[in-house]
Amino acid sequence: MLLGRTRYFVKEHVGVLKLTDTYDILDPETRQQVGSARDQPSGWAKFARLLLKKQFLPTTINVYESESSPPVLSIRKRPGFFRASVVVADATHAVLGRLQQKLLSLGGGRLVIDTTGKQVANITGDWKGWNFRFLDDAGVELGVVTKTWAGAGKELFTTADNYMIALSPGSDGTPHRAALLLAAGLAIDTVFKER
Repeated sequence: MLLGRTRYFVKEHVGVLKLTDTYDILDPETRQQVGSARDQPSGWAKFARLLLKKQFLPTTINVYESESSPPVLSIRKRPGFFRASVVVADATHAVLGRLQQKLLSLGGGRLVIDTTGKQVANITGDWKGWNFRFLDDAGVELGVVTKTWAGAGKELFTTADNYMIALSPGSDGTPHRAALLLAAGLAIDTVFKER
């Protein structure tokens, strides 16, 4: 079960002049594929990427356990020029929470908010690089996102990223919490950092 895990290795597919992104979600120990994530914007938004930066356009990133199954998780980004608004929903389209950009944050910090409006995590880290931490209100680490080196050729000549999302053993490992933190980890690349 994809959302019952605590560690995910995310590998972006390499492509030339691609308008959408696809990611393999792998078990970090076995490197076996346990899911995938696909950037699936509406038709007009997909082709608008030829003229505008994709950060300004709406998109949906669907997370699948297998190619033949419906999405188990959807990350929907609304259009925005200054602050991205991201909603996370489960397979039944029930909203699990949202990602909210902090106001006046020098590092571009994000908050993970549940459906009751309660802050689940604060995402901190180096927004120029690729090391992020999910912290609760008390400063306890709930998980991390770290970029992994893909080799000089891939790093220099493509925008494809490989990274690890790891939830801390002491964090609430429920599928709901795992889904929100997995969505936050994916959104760092697919919504906030992708160029």
